Amino acid sequence: MRADVQGPRRIGVVGAGWVAGYHLPAWRRLGERVTLVAIADPSDQAAGARGQAFAIPQVYPSAQAMFDAAALDAVDICAPREHHAVLVEMAVARGIDILCQKPLAVTHAAAEAVVNKLPEGVRLMVHENWRFRAWYRRLKSWLDEGLAGEVRQVRLDFLSSGMIADAHGQRPALVRQPFFARQQRLLVMEVLIHQLDTLRFLLGEMDVVAAQLERSNDDIVAEDIAAITLRRRSDGALVQVTGNLAVHGAPPGPRDQLRIIGTRGTLTLDGDRLDAVGVARRSEQFDAEASYQGSYDAAIAHFIDCLDSGQAFETNPQDNLESLRLVEDTYRLSGFDPTDKPR
Repeated sequence: MRADVQGPRRIGVVGAGWVAGYHLPAWRRLGERVTLVAIADPSDQAAGARGQAFAIPQVYPSAQAMFDAAALDAVDICAPREHHAVLVEMAVARGIDILCQKPLAVTHAAAEAVVNKLPEGVRLMVHENWRFRAWYRRLKSWLDEGLAGEVRQVRLDFLSSGMIADAHGQRPALVRQPFFARQQRLLVMEVLIHQLDTLRFLLGEMDVVAAQLERSNDDIVAEDIAAITLRRRSDGALVQVTGNLAVHGAPPGPRDQLRIIGTRGTLTLDGDRLDAVGVARRSEQFDAEASYQGSYDAAIAHFIDCLDSGQAFETNPQDNLESLRLVEDTYRLSGFDPTDKPR
């Protein structure tokens, strides 16, 4: 449906798993602008529970069944990433607008194939909520204001103890998101894609110049340690990203630690606190829990706002391809082989 939809937009949701628990409250906060009319998931229990909790009248065992039976204006794809491309194609065939969880597909090439087949008239936004976190929106405004001056160097660390086994032999990261255990691409594709996308939002386009990936334990098949070096295209500024899910002393739930060093000042993010020192001095503390859900709220509100106004999505398919390019280049340059034994 286009911007001239009359009345609330009728929304269908594919996927009733973990991430749907953040999407659905965001839809609810839009009030009378939308109506959640259907949800689909192969787990009857999961779909039924979400349907009951959020007063969604129609529950289906598959996306195909939902698309065939429900009258929809837009669909929110919350399914695992390996299903995204097919689900987008199913929605495109029905001419409805699409919000799809990141990434658009499992590889850059697969995502590019999806984008190349998009017909005119169907609008697609990739749900990349990390850049919508309140502290990153504020940090962007500080950069635009010139608080850092010319950026010389950037470092972002994402450190967690989630892959360290507890006294019962359980790894918190796998308890929270069990599907991590079977992913062939884990830390970079599932997690650091957020940070790479956000750094693009903050700094502009970059290229990966070096990367190293490792695996810390035999309970997973993919990488949980990463070191990525990038250069900003506009001026060659050095950008370094480190991710590690097996750090003793780090919290199980990691927080971004970011430092942007410029000619006029240094901007620092430590979890939920922003600081600027240099020519200007500022500090701002955020509510971490509210900002987490708030990023979903803001991303989904942006989707509806753009449908209503006809404006371009901030995280449109072409934009997501650039983030996926950084991910793909990281895996290529690292030469990581998931069959290797962890060190």
